[in-house]
This record gives sequence, structure tokens and C-alpha cells, in this order.
Amino acid sequence: MPDTITVFTNATLVDGTGAQPREHATVVVQGDRIAEVTSGDQPYRGQAADSVDCTGRTLVPGLIDAHVHAAAIDVNILEQHRVYPPSLAALHTARLLSQTLAQGFTTVRDAGGADRGFADAVEEGLVHGPRLLVSGAPVSQTGGHGDPRRRTEHAAPSVYCPAVGMRSVVADGVDEVRKAVREQLRTGAHQIKVMASGGAMSPTDELDTTQYSVDELRAAVDEATAAGTYVLAHAYSSAAVRNCIAAGVRSVEHGNLIDAETARALAEAGTFLVPTLVTYDALAREGADYGVPAANIAKINEAREQGLAGLRHAAEAGVRIGSGSDLLGPLQVHKARELILKAQVLGPLGALVAATRTNAELLGLADELGTIEAGKAADLLVVDGDLFGDLGLLTDPAKLEVFKSGRRPPSPRPVGRR
Repeated sequence: MPDTITVFTNATLVDGTGAQPREHATVVVQGDRIAEVTSGDQPYRGQAADSVDCTGRTLVPGLIDAHVHAAAIDVNILEQHRVYPPSLAALHTARLLSQTLAQGFTTVRDAGGADRGFADAVEEGLVHGPRLLVSGAPVSQTGGHGDPRRRTEHAAPSVYCPAVGMRSVVADGVDEVRKAVREQLRTGAHQIKVMASGGAMSPTDELDTTQYSVDELRAAVDEATAAGTYVLAHAYSSAAVRNCIAAGVRSVEHGNLIDAETARALAEAGTFLVPTLVTYDALAREGADYGVPAANIAKINEAREQGLAGLRHAAEAGVRIGSGSDLLGPLQVHKARELILKAQVLGPLGALVAATRTNAELLGLADELGTIEAGKAADLLVVDGDLFGDLGLLTDPAKLEVFKSGRRPPSPRPVGRR
């Protein structure tokens, strides 16, 4: 039986390559692939099973979020492992994945917490969600960003690591780091996450601290490289980012506190930067309502105040800038606001390229995803209205029609406050 043909007509096309919008474009999808992209004076003449009229609408590639935490089902992740049995945590995670797809994100990289089973569930159709690349349990030093213990708690870190949810593993020294990375790869991680600095939502460190030596970070990179994959590293300060560069990390996450010199070093090394501005914006406004402690809100505000400056340094230096959200629990409804915040520095087109083409390059999927070109997967997002007149349209799922591999997913039930 031949593949079904769907034709998108009369579109304002933003193809994700960085080119300016094209008016009255036609995109032909055959099965799960983009077969043809033409301008208005070359209408499609064949037979189509379905036609999507995009008059007054903007057609863009399916969005990619390179930093999600699908298993962060509560905003206050400091307490989440004390609240949810594994079965309930798994069902909440599945629901968040479904919601993510409805927001227009057809591919996401989980930056720690979700295991391979969730990716397999999406692949098998058990869960309607975006393509999911998982990092398994992030690797952290004792007292680092991935160590969940309070200062008053003295049991082994594994005691506080849930079977499902915001999992992490504590490893110290080169040999322990190697073993921890190998274990994540054994259990199906697509890439490896390490914690190279302090973090806003960890209980016992500060943002500007460095965590892991270059030798420890390089051990993680060596093991990931040997397995055909790479390392992404949580890092805020210039010192921490420079350690990541020296170790050969592919992707630095956050980078809020970097200076201009460190941005130039990122650019020279070809290291990707994945800013996550929206999580600080959302947590600063709503975190206290969800029980996030005042000490953590203070760190969040520090990151928030310097985030745009760090992004500006990166843009001016020519760093390869991707896009992530890093949102927690019900705040994940704000994913698309990341593009609005980035546009303050990158402009609307630059923000969209970060969340499409550049993220696809980062994930090693540029031959398949990230742009609307013939031969690529038919991940498409139809937005009601002029997207470049108002990026805020992306924040309203009612204005979005999502296609993943050429198909419309079912609509999920909205996620609310627990």
C-alpha cells in the first residue's frame, strides 16, 4: 500500500535553516517524510489524501528541546523522591511527555532522570510523546549538584535515589566516574550527563563552584566517546565551563555566569551552549508557591539576573547556541517561553533556529530533523497567525497543529497543579 500523501498549502514557511520566511509555500509529505517543498508559483498537482490549508498560518519545523526533565514531576524536586511511589511517578512522567508533544516539541533530550524505558515506550506507541533521548542518572561528585542529601542526612546517596524520577549517581575520582558512566551506558543512556558546577536546586552547594576535576570530566568523555556518544555538562561559572572545554564536553548546559573570554573559548572549541532561561523566570515567579525553599530561590534569582548577559556574550562570540527549558513539574507548560526570552538577544529567527536546526546538530540528528527540507522526517508545526509578529503564539497549544512523522498526535489532558 503506498504511503499517504499530505499537502500543506498557502503557508508562510520558516524552514529552520535561518532563511527568511517564504510566503505561499507548499510542503508535500509522503508517509513520514517530507517529499517536496515548493514556492507559491509551483503548486502541487498530484493526488493527496489530506490537505492542510495554512492560509494566515506559519509553518515551522517541529521544535526540539535539548534540556528537559520529563521525570521532574514536581516543581520542588528536593522533596519529590519522598512523595511518589515508582508507579505513580512513571504515570506522571508519561503524561508530561504527552503534554510536551502537544506544545509543539517533537524531539527532546532528557538531561537527567528519565531512563531508557520511557524512550522505548514512546517508540513503541505506548506513550504519545516526542522522540526522547535519555541521559539516565546524572553523574555527580559528593556534595555536588546531583547529591540529593541535606546537610543533616548521612546515609549513602543511593538511599535517596528513587527507582523512577529525578535519579542521580554519586561518584568520586576517575575510576568511580568511569564505572558510573559505563553503568548508565549499560542501562541504555543515549548520552551522559555530568554535574560540573553547583546548581540552583541542589541543597548544599553554590552556583559558582566548580565540581569535578578536568581528569574526572575527561574520564566521562572518554567512556562516552568509546561508546559512540558524548557528554553534556551542567555548568554555570566561567571556571566550570573552562574545565568542560578542556575535558572535551560536547554540550554545556546553562552557562549563565560566563564572561566574554569564556564565551570566546566555547566558540573556538566548537562546544555547544544550551541556555535555559525560562526555568529561572518561572521559578522566580512561582517557585515559592510550590514549596521551593528561600535559599534555592535566591540562587535561582542569581542565575536569572545574569542569564541574558551570558547569552549575549555567547552570541557575540559566535558560539553554537542551542535551546533548552529545564522546567520542573507543572511549570513545564511554559516551555515555549524559552524562545521568547532568547529572542531578546538572538531575535525571533535566531531563537527559532536554536530550537530547530542547531539543536538537531547538537543531538547528531541534523540529517533527519531540524529543518523543513525534502528527505527529512515530517516533523511540522502549524501555528495560527504570524509567528514572527508574535512568538507568544507558541505558548498557546490551541493555536498549534502538531505533526510528528507526518501524523497528528492525540490531544493530552492538561497538566495542572497537584
